[in-house]
Amino acid sequence: MSTRQDIAVTHGTANVFADLGYPDAAERQTKTRLALAVNTFLKGRKLKPREAAELLDIPQPKVSALKNYRLDQFSVERLLGFLTALNQDVEIMIRPRQATAGAGQISVFAVQ
Repeated sequence: MSTRQDIAVTHGTANVFADLGYPDAAERQTKTRLALAVNTFLKGRKLKPREAAELLDIPQPKVSALKNYRLDQFSVERLLGFLTALNQDVEIMIRPRQATAGAGQISVFAVQ
């Protein structure tokens, strides 16, 4: 016989890195979303790691790091450069914050 136990559920924000207490949560989330887009395009092209390394102009071990989301060695700028190397246009839009309180936010959207 099982008994029902009440379990406290904590709802997170839209940024798991902030929920985990990382001080650089916004940058981590931005890098992760950019890397997801890069990896999606690489997978779509069915490139071998050597071919991806050549296209992105990085050593093959860094392709592996990118594919495994070990992003500490990549800047946001570098990830944006990978997207343009993959024939993608990248647009950056700056606009006033819609909410009345708090700092602005960074969002990454991939259109396919």
